[in-house]
Amino acid sequence: MTKCTLCELPVGDSPITATDVDGRFCCQGCLSVYQSLGDIDLKEYNSQEATEESQSLPDNAETAYLAVGGMHCATCEVFLETTAQKKSGVYDAEASYAAEAVKVSYDPEQTTTDDVTEDLSKLGYTARERGESTPSGPDMASRLLVGGFFGMMAMTWYIIFLYPTYFGFDPIVTLGQWDGLYVYGQLAAVTSIILFYTGYPMLRGAYISIRARRPNVDLLVTIAALAAYLYSTGRIFMGESDLYYDVTIVVVMAVTVGNYYESRIKRQTAGLLADLTELQVDEATRVDGETISIDEVEPGEKLRVTPGERIPVDGTVAEGTAAVDEALVTGESLPTTKRPGDDVRGGTVVTDAPMVITAGEEAESTLDRVVGMLWDIQATKPGAQRVADTLATIFVPLVLVIAALAAGGILLTGGSAQIAMLTALTVLIVSCPCALGLATPLAVASGLQSAANQGIVVTTPALFEHSADVETIVFDKTGTLTDGEMSVKGTVSEDGTSVDILTRAALIEQFSTHPIATAITGKANETTPVTDGGTDHLTEQSNGVLTRGPTPETDSSQGILDSFERFPRGVSATVEGEYTVVGHPSLLETEGMSISTELVEEIESIRQRGDVPVVVGWNGRARGVIAVGDVEREEWESVITTIGPSHRIIVLTGDDGPAAERFREHEHVDDVFAGVPPDGKAETVRRLAASETVAMVGDGSNDAPALAVADVGIAVEGGTQLATDAADAIVLDGDLRQVPRVFDTAKGTRTRIKENLAWAFVYNGIAIPLALTGLLNPLFAALAMATSSLLVVANSAREPPLS
Repeated sequence: MTKCTLCELPVGDSPITATDVDGRFCCQGCLSVYQSLGDIDLKEYNSQEATEESQSLPDNAETAYLAVGGMHCATCEVFLETTAQKKSGVYDAEASYAAEAVKVSYDPEQTTTDDVTEDLSKLGYTARERGESTPSGPDMASRLLVGGFFGMMAMTWYIIFLYPTYFGFDPIVTLGQWDGLYVYGQLAAVTSIILFYTGYPMLRGAYISIRARRPNVDLLVTIAALAAYLYSTGRIFMGESDLYYDVTIVVVMAVTVGNYYESRIKRQTAGLLADLTELQVDEATRVDGETISIDEVEPGEKLRVTPGERIPVDGTVAEGTAAVDEALVTGESLPTTKRPGDDVRGGTVVTDAPMVITAGEEAESTLDRVVGMLWDIQATKPGAQRVADTLATIFVPLVLVIAALAAGGILLTGGSAQIAMLTALTVLIVSCPCALGLATPLAVASGLQSAANQGIVVTTPALFEHSADVETIVFDKTGTLTDGEMSVKGTVSEDGTSVDILTRAALIEQFSTHPIATAITGKANETTPVTDGGTDHLTEQSNGVLTRGPTPETDSSQGILDSFERFPRGVSATVEGEYTVVGHPSLLETEGMSISTELVEEIESIRQRGDVPVVVGWNGRARGVIAVGDVEREEWESVITTIGPSHRIIVLTGDDGPAAERFREHEHVDDVFAGVPPDGKAETVRRLAASETVAMVGDGSNDAPALAVADVGIAVEGGTQLATDAADAIVLDGDLRQVPRVFDTAKGTRTRIKENLAWAFVYNGIAIPLALTGLLNPLFAALAMATSSLLVVANSAREPPLS
């Protein structure tokens, strides 16, 4: 089967071509994108993916997307990938820390997803297939709560019994020998709880870093915390009171606070993997009424779809005519009338009449492709890497070497083993990159709060990494620059009685489920509620046409409505004895009604504006026309004007014709790509991102892959769950005026991250030499470390500067 050169959708028997480019395309939109962007190379990571894919997997290979809880750094990615790839039958595995997902390619004859899931569910990781519920277990908040409770208990004992003696004062309460052993034993016990329960994620991260042979921040802080813990325990057995359990507590709690903030960020996207499956069709109905699994559908098989149901797979219409809502997969606001022989897409919704479809050659759903594409992008998208983790591979071994050299130097020069151990311990403690570890998550938390105060929800730290570098902003049209719903935009009648035209049309349209009918009825109800005496007399005939017998008379303003009938392009009924038709101009002509020259001109004017003309006629001629269309948001022009001077602006839409081209008139809109299918949207953004940093602003499910593949994805609230899950930020209340503030907040937050990191490095540059010279003991080292962390906290608590 020939596929589209841009988006790889099937092109059918009549592909779109052009003399100025090579290739065949599924639609004019894909051709336009290809003509504008050309056959350009993609980003380096995409090139790497292409190289890996060129090592083609066997034909029988299957791909599974697993959700994995418990990932908290880049080392987790390496460990999980290595673990999965070691299993017999697994060809490849790619893990994403940011999405908490693993993409696994495997041989179904050698292994299963259950086997892979079981292998990955070790050492605190919880792997599961997409759609399955999240296993319960202690979260970071509970660990922090337990640590805080026992930490306060331990620090109270330090203040009463130990700290005064460290400074040459008498303790508040003097301890006898057995009393001291009891208190010290209690300190050891509560510190053990804090270290091994609250600090478990940290300990696990250290172990994973060793297994993956990739030193990280967890390894360094674990060594420091364990060293202080073991030293203190040993001193108890030696009958001494110079205990540094407080150091262990400070280290563990500082790291846990940072991890807690990070877990809050990631929890906002935790529902993604389960929610995606809700949009997909699991079953199909054969023409004989038998319900079968979607996997049992064979190419060429005939399937029945009733109004309100999603079409299960791509195919063609075999019987029936109906309006099909394709907004989920194309973004087009107006349903398309499908007749026998027309192509239909899996995942779209039949709105007003039953139909029979013939399954396509691949018996596959366009919606499944959209969801699969989003999973693929999310699972392979690189995690947001902290600077601390990036530098840890050098910093951690360096600190360990310095501590060892310091201890060795003291021993070689005749110093005692205790002094050597304390010096090494002080170096490890003072080098603990707690400030470094807190620098990013606390600044991000501050950015989250600032964004929330402005009606913006940030779902991933990646927003702060890329937003300041964005050069091109791509706006989806339907639902983003427009309201995304059909509305009555005007009414024209021959005699000036527009209200009568609208009321009469609504009286009939209330029995139709077509979105245009809903818009007309809704508009009429704003002034006068439309009633008809009930819908008990509606019946559906075998041909899918709704008819209506006589109904009771309503009040005098509504009259009597009889014999409702629905056509492919409109509806009709008898109102107060007058045969009335509402719909496409051609329907009125077919029904023998004339249309005046004035109304014909008005109909053409409405079409040129990108709207839909709905003609209303009775007694043999058209009496008026109602303009229905998708209304632009009031603020769209001012938003484009605000961000346009500093960015390249592109409008991307599944619509075509005047509905799309009218956006080209704005002086800051650089290009409009119209008629682009969902697969083409993602590919368009991918190609733009090959040479520049790209942001995508959208709202619909068809935008989700494009939002995910963009460097920055911004979803407008009111869109689908799929779109908001794919985005880096969500604009609440659908207020486009917040889009420029997304970039301002991200820029301010990134500035705060840089300030925090700069302070953390300056601190280490000063503190480590002081520890080496013996000017710091472990306690003061812990205080210095805590002070450094507090400064980072204070800096992060300030409102991020806005540009």
